[in-house]
Amino acid sequence: MWKTKSFSELSTKELYEIYHLRVATFVVDQKRIYQEVDENDLKALHVFYQDDSIVAYSRVFKTDAGVTFGRVVTDKAHRGIGLGDQLMTNILTTIRTHFAHLPIEIEAQVQVEGFYQKYGFKPVGKQFIFQSTPHIKMVHDPLA
Repeated sequence: MWKTKSFSELSTKELYEIYHLRVATFVVDQKRIYQEVDENDLKALHVFYQDDSIVAYSRVFKTDAGVTFGRVVTDKAHRGIGLGDQLMTNILTTIRTHFAHLPIEIEAQVQVEGFYQKYGFKPVGKQFIFQSTPHIKMVHDPLA
């Protein structure tokens, strides 16, 4: 079942499963050493799919310039079955519901740039290194 919750609405089990999934992917699998849990978790809306456990996740939050999302992840065992597309649909629905008409800007890992382009995101500027990984800034028209 798809859920969207603020930080204070998350159960301790949900929070554990979110952090476990994120660290397993972005720190362990990608071999990156950085502070994965940060202050944005406190202000974000957490969008996730939960069956027996959380297997797809992202967080959405307001910035000074508009709205962003990140930590987009699907558990390895659940990839290739369409959860990534469902996750993007839920992210964009959350943005339209809670942050209507704000510009959307993300910092995408370069290897998934094409995935975000399918949803109307356009790259802006040059690639840069963020948390030891090549990224690209991407923007989306909130009225699209």
